[in-house]
Amino acid sequence: MANKAREFDLVVYGAASFVGRLLTRYLVERIGTGGEIKWALAGRNADKLRAVAQEFGVEALPTIIADAGDRSALDAMAARTQVVVTTVGPYALYGSELVAACAAQGTDYCDLTGEPQWMQRMIDVHQDTARASGARIVHNCGFDSIPSDMGVDFLQEQAQAEFGAPCTQIRMAVKAAKGGFSGGTVASLINVMNEIKADPGLRKIMQSPYAVCPQGQREGVRQPNVTGPTHDPDIGVWLAPFVMAAINTKVVHRSHALLGRPWGEDFRYDESMMTGRGAAGATKAAMVSGGMGGFMALAAIGPTRKLLERTVLPKPGEGPSPEQQKAGFFDLRFYGKTAAGEQLVGKVTGQGDPGYAATAGMLGEAALCLAQDRDKTRGEGGFWTPSTAMNGALRERLMQHAGLTFERLS
Repeated sequence: MANKAREFDLVVYGAASFVGRLLTRYLVERIGTGGEIKWALAGRNADKLRAVAQEFGVEALPTIIADAGDRSALDAMAARTQVVVTTVGPYALYGSELVAACAAQGTDYCDLTGEPQWMQRMIDVHQDTARASGARIVHNCGFDSIPSDMGVDFLQEQAQAEFGAPCTQIRMAVKAAKGGFSGGTVASLINVMNEIKADPGLRKIMQSPYAVCPQGQREGVRQPNVTGPTHDPDIGVWLAPFVMAAINTKVVHRSHALLGRPWGEDFRYDESMMTGRGAAGATKAAMVSGGMGGFMALAAIGPTRKLLERTVLPKPGEGPSPEQQKAGFFDLRFYGKTAAGEQLVGKVTGQGDPGYAATAGMLGEAALCLAQDRDKTRGEGGFWTPSTAMNGALRERLMQHAGLTFERLS
């Protein structure tokens, strides 16, 4: 069903949201209107969609009205398009009916979620339907977790080419990054905390690196995890926890499982932040670790969580200014080692605020890749990761159009 002719190639759902507007701007500049790609804007509010179209000078773009809780409207929307790309989160609150509609209608789908408890639910409930309909459902198509997922894929490709064997261990360390938080990101984090309060059993999902692997494959070897200031003698720097590691590591292990675990049953992967060398690096690692731990502790307690929401954290619809978005960047390093001890280092970089300007490019190219590159991507329906669904086709797009680089350093 997924590849039959439809009215649209692509529908942007949530075009009036903070990230939705960034995505719309990216697509307007990237593909314009009236060209090869037929696309539309969608959301629940007609006035807001018209305002977005006017802002970017694309009043001729069709609009579709569909509330996130209206399954019949979402089914009708999904049936009109090859691909739905959505920015409407928190996905655990507003995304489930859309995933169900796309799975049922054989419509490819991609999003920005970093909510593993919701991803596990969607995989378990809709995998069989998506496989039968031909719908390719691809979560995590932003900063979480394209750079990590595709960075590992790139390094494994390099290892196979040079050593004829995969890396059995890869460590990702953020060398440098600059970016801000939006209200949507904060809302997703707060919702996870609320879900854990209502169901403490969800802590196991959040803590397990195998939580979003296919059913029957959610166990494995113990994984390394940087939880505090740590000196890495191989890299020669101090490390601190990386806030996105909890979701990125799960996505990498899901990719490994979907591929049939070709990197070995004992494959290990972890993520952290570099804080520098010597005493200064140690001090910064302690400060980052303490700050992150303190914030998570406050966010985990109901009264202080509500206080943070009211007085400190950005509200939904808020986020970094255009100047801040343009000034952002990320520089990630991947350190791989084969079973024989051979080592190699890779680098993935991106231009623009990681979670916003850069993410708009990543999400936009993922959606276009699903819509245009079917002959270069996985054709079977089901729930995939960015690397297992689109692999080299998406990497090529990201380098050519979205400002990402994938490099071998040594």
